[in-house]
Amino acid sequence: MGAYILRRLLLIIPTLFGILLINFTLVQFVPGGPIEQIIADLEGAGSATERFTGGTVDAGAGEESGYRGARGLPPEFIAELEAQFGLDKPPLERFFLMIGDYLVFDLGESYRRSISVVDLVLEKMPVSITLGLWSTLIAYLISIPLGIRKAVNDGTKFDTVTSAIIVVAYAIPGFLFAIMLLVLFAGGSFFQWFPSRGLVSNDWEELSAIGKVLDYFHHIALPVTASTIAAFATLTLLTKNSFLDEIRKQYVMTARAKGLSEGRVLYGHIFRNAMLIVIAGFPGLFVSVFFGGSLIIETIFSLDGLGRLAFESAVQRDYPVVFGTLYVFGLIGLIVGLLSDLTYVLVDPRIDFESRET
Repeated sequence: MGAYILRRLLLIIPTLFGILLINFTLVQFVPGGPIEQIIADLEGAGSATERFTGGTVDAGAGEESGYRGARGLPPEFIAELEAQFGLDKPPLERFFLMIGDYLVFDLGESYRRSISVVDLVLEKMPVSITLGLWSTLIAYLISIPLGIRKAVNDGTKFDTVTSAIIVVAYAIPGFLFAIMLLVLFAGGSFFQWFPSRGLVSNDWEELSAIGKVLDYFHHIALPVTASTIAAFATLTLLTKNSFLDEIRKQYVMTARAKGLSEGRVLYGHIFRNAMLIVIAGFPGLFVSVFFGGSLIIETIFSLDGLGRLAFESAVQRDYPVVFGTLYVFGLIGLIVGLLSDLTYVLVDPRIDFESRET
């Protein structure tokens, strides 16, 4: 097993390299850039993408500069900005310099905020981890028991009604459900039971230990509920179908013929085999909640997390933050995938990934 883990860890390097290479290449064709954004800010022109073509700058070209918005600004100033951001080097050289820094986890410094990307990511990480972990945990705690009961009662009224509710919940977009929660329970038009923004109250530091915990859960109740809804629906049906497949197998009929109770058959024999596919879905579920839904939920509930940071950095062309968050997202996703495989082996020792690769 050690050799398999080592191979998977070594594969992380070329995988991340490929992800960064593809995105770095695409960025070269995106109109606008960090220089254009700064010029637009200096001139009060708004979005740089509305004013600049993103052409390559010749620092000594003056009025013929590729930066159309740079006309009137000294060429020396433009050249100084390019040198400051490292944009005076060819793209290929910039890419490999970035990769070299990333190998030692030096993610650079934000163009816009004059703070290291590592510090910025660590500052925003707690919000995204809160949404990802709590949503995944709640989804599993609800979906697994519900999916098992639906499998045991397949075709009954309970199964039909719960399936209808699950389909409706899955069909509602996450952002729409989040807005509904705000309108209903956060002072929109009906009740004001929950706060509409932030992870904690302004006076959080002044609260007692218990008060801090209660205030924290009071704030995350709505965003976690909104981010859980789609994951809950998918995981419930996955659990049900997995258990149904196992219930119909020959070894279950044999166990029943031996006189074992339904509880012993279900939890002593079926559970371990049926849970394999559910465990396999953990990385995808966690990553989708942590990355995919974080932007929308963080924006609607005014939470300052990684999703919102990545979006704002892309709009502002703050490339060190864009690629830094991409690097962190990719690394977490690959590591979680490896942990999922190790959980496979823990649940079912019969699985041997090394023998399958030989």
